[in-house]
Amino acid sequence: MSMDKVIPVVKAEDAEEEEELVDPQQQLRDACNEHKNIQSLREKYETCNDRVNSRSRTTETCVEELFDYLHAVDHCVTKDLFSKLK
Repeated sequence: MSMDKVIPVVKAEDAEEEEELVDPQQQLRDACNEHKNIQSLREKYETCNDRVNSRSRTTETCVEELFDYLHAVDHCVTKDLFSKLK
């Protein structure tokens, strides 16, 4: 009996045939960032972040501003995300 192992050969597909994958969540996040209320929340977060970074000693954090911004973006994204998933 032969102890030879059979190793399958897999050939890669041509790069031209591959379809560019696009993340629907990222597309929706980009679109949501264009809404005025979300831009306003992002600006509040960025202003707070700039203020905190300009100080050498501070106990202030921008957690509340960050959470408000992320919550608004996530809320905007979730209403359409699942309809785009396969």
